[in-house]
Amino acid sequence: MASAEDARYRLGLAEGFLAEAREDLALRRWRSCADNSQLGVENAAKSALALLGPVGRTHDPADLLRQALLNNRFSPPLVPQVTRLSELASQLGWDVHMASDYGDEIGRRTPWEIFDESAADQALHLAEEGVEVARDVVGGFR
Repeated sequence: MASAEDARYRLGLAEGFLAEAREDLALRRWRSCADNSQLGVENAAKSALALLGPVGRTHDPADLLRQALLNNRFSPPLVPQVTRLSELASQLGWDVHMASDYGDEIGRRTPWEIFDESAADQALHLAEEGVEVARDVVGGFR
């Protein structure tokens, strides 16, 4: 089934970005840690979406997951995990992607000024949870 293969591919991406985020935290690269954490959660969420069909290009898959949940696209046992994945993808969504790549143009703050150790650590924890939840969802899909 192509969707299971696509889901495993997306999960592999999520795991790779998570590994880089961990390295970034150890190297004190806060901005890069937040950026890779965001991509980890994004791809974790997309791994669940891939179980349902092709996934379009987006840096904000939380809305797509919420819509799939409203349409009962996931089996009842997976609903709590997919709901949590949607929440995590929302917390590390488009706004974090934009801030970690472009900064705050209005406030004239660069990404390196926005993301400190605390923000990087928080992003990494969210990414770790997101990847773990995605593993459960992809492994539990029927």
